[in-house]
Amino acid sequence: MRPFTRVALVGGVLGLIAVVLSPATAYAHGFGERYDLPVPLWLYVTGAGAAVALSFVVIGVFIRGDGGHRQYPRFNLLRWRIFRLLSHPVALLLLRLASVGLFLLVVIGGLVGEQEPTDNLAPVLVWILWWVGLAYVSALVGNVWAIINPWKIIYGWVEWVFSTATGAKELSLGYQYPRKLGVWPALVLFWAFAWIELVYVDSAIPAHLARFVINYSIITWAGMLIYGKDPWLRHGEAFTLVFGFLSKFAPTEVRSLDESTCRECPLDCRDEDDGCIDCGRCFRRAPHEQREFNLRPFAAVLLRNEVVSTSTAALVVLLLSTVTYDGLTATPLWVSIHDSLSRAFAGSSEVVGTLGLLVFPLLFGLVYMATVWFMARLVDRPEALFKLARTFVYSLIPIALAYHLAHFLSFLLIQGQLAVPLASDPLGMGWDIFGTVDYQTNLRVIGARTTWLLAVAAIVAGHIISVFLAHAIALRTFKDRRIALRSQLPMLALMVGYTMVSLWILAQPITEAG
Repeated sequence: MRPFTRVALVGGVLGLIAVVLSPATAYAHGFGERYDLPVPLWLYVTGAGAAVALSFVVIGVFIRGDGGHRQYPRFNLLRWRIFRLLSHPVALLLLRLASVGLFLLVVIGGLVGEQEPTDNLAPVLVWILWWVGLAYVSALVGNVWAIINPWKIIYGWVEWVFSTATGAKELSLGYQYPRKLGVWPALVLFWAFAWIELVYVDSAIPAHLARFVINYSIITWAGMLIYGKDPWLRHGEAFTLVFGFLSKFAPTEVRSLDESTCRECPLDCRDEDDGCIDCGRCFRRAPHEQREFNLRPFAAVLLRNEVVSTSTAALVVLLLSTVTYDGLTATPLWVSIHDSLSRAFAGSSEVVGTLGLLVFPLLFGLVYMATVWFMARLVDRPEALFKLARTFVYSLIPIALAYHLAHFLSFLLIQGQLAVPLASDPLGMGWDIFGTVDYQTNLRVIGARTTWLLAVAAIVAGHIISVFLAHAIALRTFKDRRIALRSQLPMLALMVGYTMVSLWILAQPITEAG
């Protein structure tokens, strides 16, 4: 049986398991209305955990060999005229103009527009449509951010003018990016972004938001100027990396078949199997006939045999821990912890939140490292602890996506409707450009029961996919099937435990600290 045929069969069996064991109703966390559990919460949580555990058995029986990681089906969409038209320079220019226009709207509108968040388009664009919505698009469609990144576009335009005027190849001071820095700059910047989102109490105030965007722009363009556009995008631009992680789950990819271009690429884009996937620099420089825009199976590229740095692994863990921390901070448990710490240390809400955002990712990382430590002991390779941690970290990405989907879907569908009236009056000036200013938000666009069902399905499916990915990576890493199965027992415990914790968080009523 071919690898992806086996995967499809396993998927069908696991889907049946999830349907049988998934709960029907819940007390909905963040769903906008009360939805009471008809049976004890523990039954739902243990049922979902059992589904993930049972998936390990099914995967262990059906998935053999290399798990199908080396080759997967591809279909080049550029064979169709419609996709060639969509990739035409004029179409891309219009898309980039729209992206830069929205970027300027956030900055200018935030500074001069109405400062009530619900009367200004800037907070809706940043926190709902961009951060939440684009994350879904990245994971379920493809790496759109690589095309619409306004910092990349604006710098590219300035660089083109500079090159035209001076004849220089690029606008850069020419410093070599230090390899030892890895993606630590992007990790620090993403942590700062998470602090603004989760801790800073005035993060929705348009003027504050505009200033944050300006400061991030200065850092980003300075990094591009010092080290070059592509090196900084690959190592220092936090959202290029984060959306890039999520897009590894997506069913599309760009691919360069020009070996000479990839061989000369300074970004080390080729994997251990000598493949060049999703490297925009190589794709742009390859001849047209050597370019592919492929349709591929979901999550296939997460099995790519590539070298993962310690800093990249740390950023993946930070991404997963921050979205979990976001959910945790709205539970009664966190409110109790928050209030106790505030009284004990006489700290403000921001001080306690900052402490939590520092400690929680560290605890999360320690749990992951403890899991890998047990794995290393079971396969008698304790010296390979950090290498194994880097090898298996991409198997966590579907969990981050699943929790993002479960936690933010109703928020996107309900609060995202604010963009309709604000499109006609983006600055709160009393305009009605498109005649939509009187639009009323439809709170019934998605109900609590539907949201809960989707949340459970996403959490369970995300963890099952992660179990499969970890198993396939283990087969590639350890070669021997028995050793690979034994190595995955600690990862299975981690997946089951995280499934249960995630569903417990989602089932809690929203409670606000302070």
